[in-house]
Amino acid sequence: MTTEPLRIGVLGAARIAGAAIAAPARTTGHRLVAVAARDRSRATAFAAEHGVERVLDTYADVLADPEVEAVYNPLANGLHGPWNLAAIAAGKHVLSEKPSASNLEEAVEVRDAAAKAGVVVMEAFHYLYHPVTRRLHELLESGELGELRHVETVVNIPAPADEDPRWSLPLAGGAVMDLGCYSLHAAASLAPWAGGAPRLVAARGGERAQAPGVDEWLDADLEYPGGATASARCHMDSEALEMSWRIVGSRGEATAPCFVLPHTDDRVVVRTPDGERVEELGRRTSYTYQLEAFAAALRDGAPLPTDADDAVESMRMIDACYRAAGFEPRPRSAAVTPPAAGPSA
Repeated sequence: MTTEPLRIGVLGAARIAGAAIAAPARTTGHRLVAVAARDRSRATAFAAEHGVERVLDTYADVLADPEVEAVYNPLANGLHGPWNLAAIAAGKHVLSEKPSASNLEEAVEVRDAAAKAGVVVMEAFHYLYHPVTRRLHELLESGELGELRHVETVVNIPAPADEDPRWSLPLAGGAVMDLGCYSLHAAASLAPWAGGAPRLVAARGGERAQAPGVDEWLDADLEYPGGATASARCHMDSEALEMSWRIVGSRGEATAPCFVLPHTDDRVVVRTPDGERVEELGRRTSYTYQLEAFAAALRDGAPLPTDADDAVESMRMIDACYRAAGFEPRPRSAAVTPPAAGPSA
């Protein structure tokens, strides 16, 4: 059983960090040892609000802190790869927001570095650890839905502000990077019931008018080895938020209306010839389940389905979607050169 609390350092005071690491750490008893941000005053405010033990001047200081054993990286997409590599070089385990790199080449570099250093890298596909997702998998495993026939995943949000880094090509922005990665990952998670991982058949996308090279939306068509099909869609300038996952089998279907944020809607709707029922799986956050899985991997050696190998396969599909839709994969960030530090004492 996991007993000793994790000692976590946080890179940046990103808005998501409160929900994705601070609240789960408080709930599960893990320690937030240190935080740094580009603006120290933001780090100070974050530490005061969330009970972080100390504020440091730079991200490099967090990596060099001997008490920090694991790093949470919620920086802009283009900064995931460089700072994940820097954390690995410092001998730290990493919980990285997704995607964990800007492109396939960088994801492979992160995976190989982690393997060589003997550290754990977890990509933060938190939805996978929630009972909503587990229940969808169970419905296939039990045979209640029959054989898998078709999958539909949709992740749409209203547009972020024009200056948001999610619209920045140099910072590896785009709808697929922010949203479509969930659609594609959810489809790929059904491989055990589909004869294997899906392959990309076709993709279509639209460019953001104010951001050349950045995708505003993208639709991907997939096919599994067993013959089932899937559509994975995302839109980062939608009229409304939608994060749905529909699984159609030969005997019935199941839908999760909000699989990415199941703490806001924990329903799974099941329809079979016997009728329709709604199951409620609990409003405990997926981020809390994720942190528990990360701790179990570090403390107990528990298997981790969203490890660095899985991150490589996710990025392989993302890059393929970009190319098929007429975009280039995201460039590696030239915005920062993290320290190439050795393991900290």
